[in-house]
Amino acid sequence: MRPHSIKIREKELSNKGITESFVKRWRILIVIFFAYLGVVQDQINAIDLRLSARMAHISEGSFTMGSNVGPEDEKPEHTVFVKSFYLDILPVSNTDFAQFLNSQGLKNQLGETFYDDQDNDARIHLQRSIWQADVGYARHPVNEVSWVGAREYCTWLNKRLPTEAEWEKAARGTDGRKYPWGNAAPNAKLAFFGAPFNASAPVDAFLEGASPYGILDMAGNQWEWVSSAYQPYPYKADDGRENQNTGPIRATRGGGHDSNEQELTTTQRGRYLSRSPKAGHHNIGFRCAVTQYQQPKAQ
Repeated sequence: MRPHSIKIREKELSNKGITESFVKRWRILIVIFFAYLGVVQDQINAIDLRLSARMAHISEGSFTMGSNVGPEDEKPEHTVFVKSFYLDILPVSNTDFAQFLNSQGLKNQLGETFYDDQDNDARIHLQRSIWQADVGYARHPVNEVSWVGAREYCTWLNKRLPTEAEWEKAARGTDGRKYPWGNAAPNAKLAFFGAPFNASAPVDAFLEGASPYGILDMAGNQWEWVSSAYQPYPYKADDGRENQNTGPIRATRGGGHDSNEQELTTTQRGRYLSRSPKAGHHNIGFRCAVTQYQQPKAQ
């Protein structure tokens, strides 16, 4: 073989080796990439499983918000698109909030109070320097929590308050139902309402009153703070009502223990309810939400 031909052959073999090495490296990178995707998906699935034990998944989509036949603040009926999220199946209980107080104290760095423990209606008190739920009220929904306290509690768990639209979709579903359980009138098996001042029931006492997503206690017992400022409809998430700075009056949903039947509807906004966001109230509690795939802190 001539020297020139040998050099050409050596160059061909060298190029072939480089190409094969390049292809091999890319194959390895592709395998690693898909393995990484698998790990990410496994982590997402694990988060979903953890959330499903305490939270209900509400899939993205549009639903009808408000009512044309209800009070003026529920008008007009309109269509709202909500992204996927999770919502606590149960409201925050006195025991839950006592844990927060033991961790974070009674006020934030701005001096804003989380909980009105000095109010006669409070069900959480200091006992031997430890915040504890009063006897008999551990599993009852917390009251006397300011909107600030509700916001900070959710943040403490890497969660957030639900928007007014999210809350209504979770309670109403996509079939426009009047109450979380459907259109049948409320009764003592479905919700806790029409009760004496500052009465309450355990958060999981009304299984038959579940919403279409399996969420409990969305009618009666305690009203619930949401993140949204109490502003006229139509609901628009980008019009400033979701600014989370302390200040504006916030919407409350679901009705309370001292509500009548009309205040238990999925569209009720609590127009006659006293609800200063810096103060606690005898009939307002809350629950938290999580954006899909966001990992909350373990309680």
